[in-house]
Amino acid sequence: VQLQASGGGLVQPGGSLRLSCTVSGSIFLINQMAWYRQPPGRQRELVARIFSSDGTNYAASVNGRFTISRDNAKKAVYLQMNRLRSDDTAVYFCWVNGLRYDSNIEEEFWGQGTQVTVSS
Repeated sequence: VQLQASGGGLVQPGGSLRLSCTVSGSIFLINQMAWYRQPPGRQRELVARIFSSDGTNYAASVNGRFTISRDNAKKAVYLQMNRLRSDDTAVYFCWVNGLRYDSNIEEEFWGQGTQVTVSS
């Protein structure tokens, strides 16, 4: 199972970016999908999560500015980031949990990070 994230880059404060992550490989069922981030010198933290029911939750620091969504047919998760601030600068990682075709054990899968830098 592979997760491919894209959409990071350099943006000025107040700007917007949209991250995308596509899941491929032998995954049968995707339950939760999420975005995490790791700011420089800090631990990885949850940014936003979306459940199979389309319910969502967000870190307090991004609530009202970021929106997570998913496209089950495309096995993809997105993060629309608006009104970006310098403290949003981090490496962003996508994450899913689900079942492989040949297993009944729920597993977690991580994508490679994509750098988001907010700076003037």
